[in-house]
Amino acid sequence: MAQHAPPERGARLGRAARANGSQVVSGVVLLLPGRSRFPPGAVRSLSRALARAGAEEGLVAHTVLEGSAHEAADEAVRRYGDVPVCLAGFGAGGLEALRGAGHSAVNSVLCVAPCLPEASPTDSPEPVKQLSGRQVLIVHGTNDARCDPELSFRLAARAKKANRATCRFEVHSDGHSLREHRTEVVALAMDFVLGSLFSGRYSRPVTDALAAPPPLGLRMPLASGFGRSLRG
Repeated sequence: MAQHAPPERGARLGRAARANGSQVVSGVVLLLPGRSRFPPGAVRSLSRALARAGAEEGLVAHTVLEGSAHEAADEAVRRYGDVPVCLAGFGAGGLEALRGAGHSAVNSVLCVAPCLPEASPTDSPEPVKQLSGRQVLIVHGTNDARCDPELSFRLAARAKKANRATCRFEVHSDGHSLREHRTEVVALAMDFVLGSLFSGRYSRPVTDALAAPPPLGLRMPLASGFGRSLRG
């Protein structure tokens, strides 16, 4: 009797976060917490903040509960059609976001405190070619004892050579959860996501970081009160 492999389950997305349930969706953020200890409350708060900030543009946010970033992007396309997708990875999910950036629907990648592997001298470095043509932002606390911030700097330096639209912000004296500067991190994420998916415009700090040559644009300090300065 022939044996048939079970069908692939693909990605499972959490409930959509959106400010207006009847609005046409024009862009999707897929939040990837991964199997890390990044605080789930921080991921939820960013999801809600993004939905509110992108309400007029038709932004919807989903947390990826199961499946890879590539599978999640497939599911977003199946649900919403040909709309731009931002992969937002947290902790271990940051690596998944980077690896899934080659999906044709993905136009941007946000990595918050990414956990990256430290390659041995005999290992091949983490690939970055899939980031070409995407907007890329990495934000990392300088006191992160769980996921080495120096590894995200090295990856950003290699990514910058393949893709000029890469920048990285450092949150000085903050740890893995970025608890001390969460307001600024959320404001930075909103600025980047909305600019990447819709307007093509960013705040002056993000614009400067994208334009600056390495290492300046890869060690950009996240200023205290970043969100307040945007509202002002």
